[in-house]
Amino acid sequence: MQLRYSSMERPGLDQERLRAALVAPQGPLAQLAVVAETGSTNTDLAELAQLRPSEVPDLSVLTAEMQTAGRGRLGRTWEAPPRSSLFVSVLLRPVNAGGRPLPTQSYAWLSLLAALALAESVARRTGVEARLKWPNDVMVDGRKLAGVLAQLVMDSSGAPPAVVVGAGMNVSLTDEDLPVPTATSLLMEYASTTDRNILLEDYIRDLVDKYAQFRTVDGDASRPWADGTSLLEKISARMATLGQEVRAELPGGKSLTGRAVALDAYGSLVLVDGTGERHAVVAGDVVHLRAVQA
Repeated sequence: MQLRYSSMERPGLDQERLRAALVAPQGPLAQLAVVAETGSTNTDLAELAQLRPSEVPDLSVLTAEMQTAGRGRLGRTWEAPPRSSLFVSVLLRPVNAGGRPLPTQSYAWLSLLAALALAESVARRTGVEARLKWPNDVMVDGRKLAGVLAQLVMDSSGAPPAVVVGAGMNVSLTDEDLPVPTATSLLMEYASTTDRNILLEDYIRDLVDKYAQFRTVDGDASRPWADGTSLLEKISARMATLGQEVRAELPGGKSLTGRAVALDAYGSLVLVDGTGERHAVVAGDVVHLRAVQA
């Protein structure tokens, strides 16, 4: 059965409601803007932060009803009908409780942190059990629901770089709307809600909470948070890639096949190949081949 969804059934984001709930003093954000259409929320927010950094403090958010030139990993495009998806970017300027900038090597965890926040928020709010696929996709039963992309924003004054973390999630896309057959949407997974206002607010609150705890431990993914578990443990527990036989498509056209056994201290994927040798995959695409029985 094919699902059909008209544009009239896709209500817009309520900027005033979102600001009232999420922007200081009531909420955790510095600012939030909703635009009808843009090329890429990540690009817009990154360019503004680079040109006028004083206007884009930590926890500034830009979200759009429609994105025409969004891109995922490796430059792939991400497009969808108006009001059918969440496109949201958050500007982060990570410092610890004492105001000291976090080490830049810890920034590699921010996209995984955002993907974890999105997956947990989706599961909590919609009843759709979402898992992570390394490096930063959110999946439901092997089909892609959302993707996360983080990029550095350099500061010409010599200050530490900022990070823009963007997320794109399929909310009310139907079979006919899907960009690829291996994708899915919350509507197609029979989510308990497809209200993007609810979904966006819950995701932002979860992301901000995890970001605060990450800063409290100086960006060390192995240090426990308030509940006694570390970011590394939380991500590993929700990552479907671990325990799988995978093929990693590496930059330069090379590939590596092995069992995904762990994440290392920098968020790289650790593979064990057929000879027992361990490899740390820092960047690349991963294809799940089959589950490995314990």
